[in-house]
Amino acid sequence: MRLVGLTGGIGSGKSTVSSLLAERGAVIIDADAVVRELQEPGQPVFDAMLSRWGERILQADGSLDRKGVAAIVFNDEVELRALENIVHPALRSEIQRRIEAQRPTDHVVVLDMALLTEKANPYDAGEIIVVDVPPDVAVARLVSRRGFSVEDAKRRITAQVERAERLAIADHVIDNRGDLADLEHQVDDLWRVIGR
Repeated sequence: MRLVGLTGGIGSGKSTVSSLLAERGAVIIDADAVVRELQEPGQPVFDAMLSRWGERILQADGSLDRKGVAAIVFNDEVELRALENIVHPALRSEIQRRIEAQRPTDHVVVLDMALLTEKANPYDAGEIIVVDVPPDVAVARLVSRRGFSVEDAKRRITAQVERAERLAIADHVIDNRGDLADLEHQVDDLWRVIGR
């Protein structure tokens, strides 16, 4: 197994790079997808969140209202820490379980994780890929593709680890300010290095 970390700021196109790597044969462990699984009704993480914040975090169908949770924790440090204390231990355990399941294989395993930089690479990924765009490009994408306001996009970018800090840990940098064809070309070049 070759374990590679993939990170990038919001609006960088990290998910697109992850999909392109999967198309080339990588096994993807997507931290956001794992969190969504852990937050399904009936899961211990879901139950702990419901115990903390009550039914105000539920949608009509009984599933988690992610926007409602974000509204509670985004501007409240105490509540954010509470959420992290509920989610992060379970997330670390499940990601580690999935990595261990791949260890006997010869797969290239890509850990797709926005917080990889901030959490100091706890999974010992041998290499780190950083998907990078200038902040103005990220803002424009968040506004045009996700419907964020300019102010909200800037606030979310500012709340993340600084671009220079991400780039400082990179073994490979994907510059995603261009078009999809340019991105695919860069991913092909990267795959020639990390693929088997």
